[in-house]
Amino acid sequence: EFPIPEQPAKDVTRIIATIAKVGWVETVTVLLHGLLLIWLLGASMRSARLRGFMGGAVGRMFVSGMFEGMRVLGFDLETTGFDSRSERIVEFALVGSDVDGSHMNVQSLVNPGRRIPSNATAVHGITNSDVRESGSFDRHFGELSRAISDSVIVGHNVLDFDWRFLEMECLRAGVETPIPRAIVDTLVISRRLKIPGRHRLGDLCQKFGIPLEGAHRAGADASATLLLLWRIMQSYPEKFEGTLDECLDSFSN
Repeated sequence: EFPIPEQPAKDVTRIIATIAKVGWVETVTVLLHGLLLIWLLGASMRSARLRGFMGGAVGRMFVSGMFEGMRVLGFDLETTGFDSRSERIVEFALVGSDVDGSHMNVQSLVNPGRRIPSNATAVHGITNSDVRESGSFDRHFGELSRAISDSVIVGHNVLDFDWRFLEMECLRAGVETPIPRAIVDTLVISRRLKIPGRHRLGDLCQKFGIPLEGAHRAGADASATLLLLWRIMQSYPEKFEGTLDECLDSFSN
């Protein structure tokens, strides 16, 4: 297990204060911030405990500006296949920060009530024995609903994949799909911004220098997507001026 830093932000701040006298504060602040994030993300992929910590660390970046006063959560699902009408959820993750910047980590394996095909296991590594005691979707719905309701949900291809699966699982369970404050799809954003190269999560993470070890596990992908959004916002600041609604409208037109 990777050790979780007790106060990483304070440690970085202390270093920055030490070098302030030589006048390199802005440059070194950016460098240290980036190195801290890369370390945290890389470590989080190898540590179940740290995956949640990582989501909170990244999520807290969004507590000011456009996302001020909002709960911001990276969201990802792993499933038995690609068709939401016939396949099932086997893992979910919601990681990020609450309205006050406090850490949130809601993730679990889910028993899909059917065998997980070997080709699906080959992608995410989740086996039938892994989910045997995990509980069906309806047992997890309460915590999912509380986390999602009135939150800003950030996902990659979330509109066409993850959200459709969530809606179908809610329909089967006879419950209403929770209503988020907004859904931010980094795949849609990357296409609208015409970011060069392929727009798969792994390709974009590589482009923006985001380590993605443990890809295709919900916690890793949710944390990486949250960091991807932050890096895109830093690279294209003029596209993220104004309110959240205004920004989402601009990407939907």
